Amino acid sequence: MAPFIGQSLKRLEDARFLTGTGIFLDDVSDPGQVWASIVRSPHAHAVIGRIDTVAARSAPGVLGVYVYDDIADLGLLPCATQVATVAPMIVPPRPALAKNRVRHVGDPVALVVAETKEAARDAAELVIVEYTPLPCVVDAVAALAPDAPAIWDGGNESYRFQRGDETAVQTAMTTAAHVVELEVVNNRVVIAPMETRGAIGRWTAEHGYDLLVSAASVNAIRDQLADVVFRCPRDHVRVSAPDVGGGFGIKNCLYPEWALLLWAARRLGRPVKWIADRGEDFVSTAQGRDNVSRGRLALDRDGTFLALRADTVAGLGAYMSGGGPGSSTNAPAAAMGGGYVIPAIFMDVRGVFTNCAPIDAYRGAGKPEANYLIERLIDHAAVQCGFDPISLRRRNLISAFPYRKALGTLVDCGRFAANIDDVLEAANFAGFPARKAASEAEGRLRGIGVACFLETARGAPNEGAEIRFQSDGKVAILVGTQSNGQGHETSYPQIAADLLGLPVEQFHYIQADTAEIPEGNGHGGARSMHQGGAALFKAAQEVIAKGKQVAARLLQAQDDQVTFAAGRYSAGERFVDLLTVAQDTSLDTYVWNLLDIITIPNGCHVAEVEVDPDTGETTLERYTAVDDYGTLINPMLAIGQVQGGLAQGIGQALMEHTVYDAESGQMLAGSFVDYQIPRAVDLPDLDVTLTGIPTSGNPLGVKGTGQAGAIAAPQTIISAILNALTPLGVAHIDMPATPERIWQAIRSAGRP
Repeated sequence: MAPFIGQSLKRLEDARFLTGTGIFLDDVSDPGQVWASIVRSPHAHAVIGRIDTVAARSAPGVLGVYVYDDIADLGLLPCATQVATVAPMIVPPRPALAKNRVRHVGDPVALVVAETKEAARDAAELVIVEYTPLPCVVDAVAALAPDAPAIWDGGNESYRFQRGDETAVQTAMTTAAHVVELEVVNNRVVIAPMETRGAIGRWTAEHGYDLLVSAASVNAIRDQLADVVFRCPRDHVRVSAPDVGGGFGIKNCLYPEWALLLWAARRLGRPVKWIADRGEDFVSTAQGRDNVSRGRLALDRDGTFLALRADTVAGLGAYMSGGGPGSSTNAPAAAMGGGYVIPAIFMDVRGVFTNCAPIDAYRGAGKPEANYLIERLIDHAAVQCGFDPISLRRRNLISAFPYRKALGTLVDCGRFAANIDDVLEAANFAGFPARKAASEAEGRLRGIGVACFLETARGAPNEGAEIRFQSDGKVAILVGTQSNGQGHETSYPQIAADLLGLPVEQFHYIQADTAEIPEGNGHGGARSMHQGGAALFKAAQEVIAKGKQVAARLLQAQDDQVTFAAGRYSAGERFVDLLTVAQDTSLDTYVWNLLDIITIPNGCHVAEVEVDPDTGETTLERYTAVDDYGTLINPMLAIGQVQGGLAQGIGQALMEHTVYDAESGQMLAGSFVDYQIPRAVDLPDLDVTLTGIPTSGNPLGVKGTGQAGAIAAPQTIISAILNALTPLGVAHIDMPATPERIWQAIRSAGRP
């Protein structure tokens, strides 16, 4: 049997997705199910006065209308992220329904439950809330001003995070031949997965709470609901997920609605369902990025990097979401400085509340921000100091392994310089001058950008896996990670088939149910193959070891005479297959694998753009990537993951921006009419080549692919745009580089 690891098998789950037999939350209706609707604040900041629910309560089909006082016994929503801050991090109270005050448009104020979705929505419009508007602030830098509106009584700063050797950095800056400085904005973005958030809350006296949810870290959500919100044993709360239509990190955390639905289900004795419409999802679901960083890079006369300093103001939104602070602290610290040798690094981060939707982890969660800063600084240094940007990167890339970065991350292997060589050839970099001349002949500007990335993939440490031999001959695989589109139902069976010597079709993958999988750390941080795959590897090895003893008895041989290969045990000419052994004696195996090693995906990308100087319209003409992800379980799925990340990174670079009105705090980009995400016409063929050096950090040698595209694309796109605009005198542009921004930059540089 040919090895399954490394084969580009088509996704097994696609058969049901393409034929309409997938089961998403909207496909599930419980007997006796009722519907919830959330009354949300239309104000960014206001005091809540009287809430009149009389008309809503008497509306047809309404079963209940509830406000904060009704659910006051519920615990507050927790922030699960641990961060070593300079002073204790301020985590303000976040009840499931607002108490006395609302702090962003979309803040939940009341819960309406009715027999039908339409009745619940109609009744919600009858709830009258008296608000006294307060001044608001939607910009994190502005929120730090002494006269800024105070969002919380303790002020607008939640934490200050510092890491690195500030003295060493300052010394290097003082003596360096060159010091370049640049302020960059990582624009706030709406995540907008294909499927909006939703859930069904259930409760029975026999089993307790049961939440079916479009989410991606069911065990963590279960733990927080049990430990903090309902303060009950964990086995009294079950959280599970059907098929999930995308998440990208923001479906990993606990939301107010999850607590409200379970509370209402117990109160009413009926299942309660809620699904956000797209506009509601825009204002109530966590958003991504939102920070401003000022970076300083010190170089010697030859261009060798000496030190890096990053000062960041990170917007948090109105509340501290479960993973919110990690995106500006621990996560970027691991990747700060990218794949370069920089002897001294220091970062200083201020986490700041604003009257916006909360920030949480979004594809890369801090690593895009760190990579964007260093890559933009390198391009800026090349222009300011007269270096070639590609040569400057080559000079400073990590080349000797293992390498311990200044902030502690261990880089065990990589092919950083080789990535540059390969991508320049794949992108036909040598042919760019001719393409540029052809564009100029038609009155257009053409630019090319080359940028590297280094990801630190792991997410939460440690993971569980279980292998069960079923009576129907199938082998069940249970892993504590969770797919929301990545292809786990194919890649995990490939691993198991390879290790156990059985056909891929023999395996049945089970995920996302705390009743079946009591412990697991979910998806996030590109951890599934690294953590879950390693746990599955260990479980398979234990299955083989258990079976060897049974096979020795069945073959009437000594243990040391028995070998295992291609799905069967052999002793000389005699053999017995694995499934026969499993029928004789249970080989079911569960492991909790302790693994906290970070893997280091890395690569180099090239973008080529064409700009119309009269309108600022930018066309992405070519995009090429050469990336190292170690061992590839399924190359086709890995390329798909990279391309998906690239689309999101390209969207952030060129068009996506969550715009709030500075005076009112209203979201001005509150729907797809105003908020643009990439369409097929906006993207060229995304040419991705995967080459790999297996890591020794896990037994499969894999490195995470899920986030890399979003980490690499923004700086590559902006580099290409500035390469086109630099001859006109444009030295800097912030994301998103919309046609208007580019047009304004060209005019500000003096072009008529």
